Amino acid sequence: MSSTPAEAAPTGAPAGGTPAGSQRHVMVVLGALMLGMLLAALDQTIVATALPTIAADLGGLNHLSWVVTSYLLTSTVSTPLWGKLGDMYGRKRLFQLSIVIFLVGSALSGLSRDMAQLIAFRALQGIGAGGLMVGAQAIIGDVVSPRERGRYMGYFGAVFGVTSVIGPLLGGYFTTSLSWRWVFYINLPIGIVALAVVATALHLPRRRTEHKVDYLGVALLSAGVTSLILLTTWGGTTYPWGSGVIVGLGVAGVALLAACAAVERRAAEPVLPPELFHNGVFNLTSVIGFIVGFAMFGAIVYLPLYFQTVNGVSPTVSGLELLPLMLGFLGMSIVSGQLITRTGKYKVFPIAGTAIMTVGLYLLSTMTPSTPFIVAAVDMLVVGVGLGLVMQVLVIAVQNAVPYRHLGAATSLATFFRSIGGSFGAAIFGAVFTGRLGVEEARHLPPAALRALHAAGGAVTDNPAQLKALPAPIHHGFVLAFSHSLQTVFLVAVPVVVVAFAASLFLREVPLRETAHLAGPEGVFVHEPPVGADDPPDAATAPAGEGALPGTAPAGG
Repeated sequence: MSSTPAEAAPTGAPAGGTPAGSQRHVMVVLGALMLGMLLAALDQTIVATALPTIAADLGGLNHLSWVVTSYLLTSTVSTPLWGKLGDMYGRKRLFQLSIVIFLVGSALSGLSRDMAQLIAFRALQGIGAGGLMVGAQAIIGDVVSPRERGRYMGYFGAVFGVTSVIGPLLGGYFTTSLSWRWVFYINLPIGIVALAVVATALHLPRRRTEHKVDYLGVALLSAGVTSLILLTTWGGTTYPWGSGVIVGLGVAGVALLAACAAVERRAAEPVLPPELFHNGVFNLTSVIGFIVGFAMFGAIVYLPLYFQTVNGVSPTVSGLELLPLMLGFLGMSIVSGQLITRTGKYKVFPIAGTAIMTVGLYLLSTMTPSTPFIVAAVDMLVVGVGLGLVMQVLVIAVQNAVPYRHLGAATSLATFFRSIGGSFGAAIFGAVFTGRLGVEEARHLPPAALRALHAAGGAVTDNPAQLKALPAPIHHGFVLAFSHSLQTVFLVAVPVVVVAFAASLFLREVPLRETAHLAGPEGVFVHEPPVGADDPPDAATAPAGEGALPGTAPAGG
């Protein structure tokens, strides 16, 4: 549907560029996008508490970790492809497709009859999850201007915070009260509602131009990333770090990504547009996102294990004890978004956030078995505040700084680098923890007790409940060793986040645009190219259907 310039900017539009009459419409769309993100985020946490029951029912205990790994692998690998396809063919239908793929994977996972089927269907779920994550964040870039986007991106942060707490609780409830299969079936009604709302409320332009999919680049990128994720997953656990398998995966990963980079420079429509890597804001936000993911997923993942092992609480209680961290994250995600909308400035937030994260991680490194929970809660709150000031702001910054034709690719890569950082962080901090634990056990336990510990409990760190069966002196010595090892993990994370702080200082403040790529309730579609981007598109160079005047915008679909 065409529109006139007057329609593109109706009287009464707020400073952010969203017409006042479409505010309710935007909230409806936002609700559908949040439901989509809820599906993907919830499945990262809800399955964990059901894993022991799943193993008992389906067998295949030695392959149990693949229930999680297959989902992580396919969701990470598919992320750049979903982003690029959204730029090429439009995001609405791809978002709907990702929901359908996720729901099919969920239903089949619930119907699985053996471990191999469950792993395969979880991989299918992960493909859909990659599209849900990228699609939701990129679509908000279509319908809300960067100036206004902060207030909405905070709600996306809330989804992650809430699912990290309720996921394990719901997983435990379904497993004990119904069946572990409901961990997957619960996605179906949520996804159907999201599909219905997206179909009726979201109106984005259709792409009618011919495109050439970069299949070779996709294959090389997928293979390279798969090699690196398997390296971080298997290294130090399934295989020793110096084994031929791990070294081979590392060499293959680097070689495949180097080949991908060479192919992308010659591809007609590369899945990783090389010009993005000439954009200073994109490069710095990618580095900061990688490091934040590295520290967050690598170090903070040990907090529940700390509460279970050192304080002896149940897995459910340990999840609840993470509430201070999540409240800090939720609160500051929303507050920082509101402040960005009000001031139009974003650079100060990553600087402050990484500085506060550094302090918070140092405080976590001082926790001991005798630390009162109120002190630990304050320490976690500090870390959560830091995370809330950084995570969603990075997405706003990169979306504002790149040409609209690369909005999906840039958004997907921001998510991609954070996920890869988390994989590397988990592997490296896991190696630090394991190495330090051996030293601390030898320090706090006599040789006879150390032999008794491993004979009685095996890998006690994998099952804190086994600690209760140990004699009191051995239990006390192990708890000390475990606590001191975690102190080292958090302390090592401190200089890592300092690097992100230093990178934040060089982040360029690009003025936030006050116009949006908006399809309103009447189908009005506003499109203005980014202002202040490193390489802004213009009418002469933008692909068909992009960079056009409002009066010539393609029909909403």
